[in-house]
Amino acid sequence: MKILGIGNAIVDVICKVDDSFISQNELTKSTMKLIFDETEFKKLLKNLKIEKTVSGGSVANSIVGISQLGDKVGFIGKVSDDEFGSKYEEGLKKENVEYFYSKKKEELPTGTCLILVTPDSERTMCTFLGTAGKINENDVNSDVIKQSQIIFLEGYLWDEGEPKKAFDKAIKSANKVAMSLSDQFCVDRHKKHFLELVKNKLDITFANEQEFISLIDAKNFDEVVNFSKQMNKLVVITRGEKGAIAIQGEEIVECDIHKDLKIVDLTGAGDLFAAGFLHGYVNKLSVKESLEKGTEMSSKVIQQIGARL
Repeated sequence: MKILGIGNAIVDVICKVDDSFISQNELTKSTMKLIFDETEFKKLLKNLKIEKTVSGGSVANSIVGISQLGDKVGFIGKVSDDEFGSKYEEGLKKENVEYFYSKKKEELPTGTCLILVTPDSERTMCTFLGTAGKINENDVNSDVIKQSQIIFLEGYLWDEGEPKKAFDKAIKSANKVAMSLSDQFCVDRHKKHFLELVKNKLDITFANEQEFISLIDAKNFDEVVNFSKQMNKLVVITRGEKGAIAIQGEEIVECDIHKDLKIVDLTGAGDLFAAGFLHGYVNKLSVKESLEKGTEMSSKVIQQIGARL
């Protein structure tokens, strides 16, 4: 298998809302809020009109994208044996993703993420992790990891306790490790641990400009470039309007964005960018070609609703 993703198995529930809904519910636009109370989550959901539901989670979105590009891929993520759990599994199988997890009845339900899309195409997420956040080392199959060329992890999944043990086991068994920092919220919450991972454990780090600036407390992007050069690992950073950049030692490669796109929804832009890049990487394309493939994939996904092509 070329790539194995390990991440939060979350059903995406996509809804269109006005800006007033964001402010009334005291949410911060374009960020992800974790909701720990199931009742609070259900109350939010009650007032919304659902556009569609999709088997989501950041790394799962990337893995589906890589599968669509023709690579053999798999995914590990924890669900419960409930309605959303069954939908999740079906959704992956439909996309030719091998799902390495046997669901059983868990204390918590399958994880759900409300994706609230405002008229300006920005997305604000409210995530109830449910059982997804309870992944532990027993859920991670070392043999499957050893048979993959590369594993792809997400910052969203990292947490103290059981998830950290699952991460450590996966990294120990892996041939190569890529990870997305996921969200500035995750970076700020786990800065010390993420920095240690980026410096010592990861072969490829994916981040957006703001996440990396926050990670190393940089004053500007030049500091990010210098830091990445010194690490001598592959660091891939998306920069919004400024395109994307890959840094590995002294090699710096840049790629522009696609112009004149009809942007509908930015959900999944980073996930599909990583999918395109990793597809290029495992198929031995150049760094420039991999960046271009990532840009092409993210350009496609933002012209439609949802994080799947």
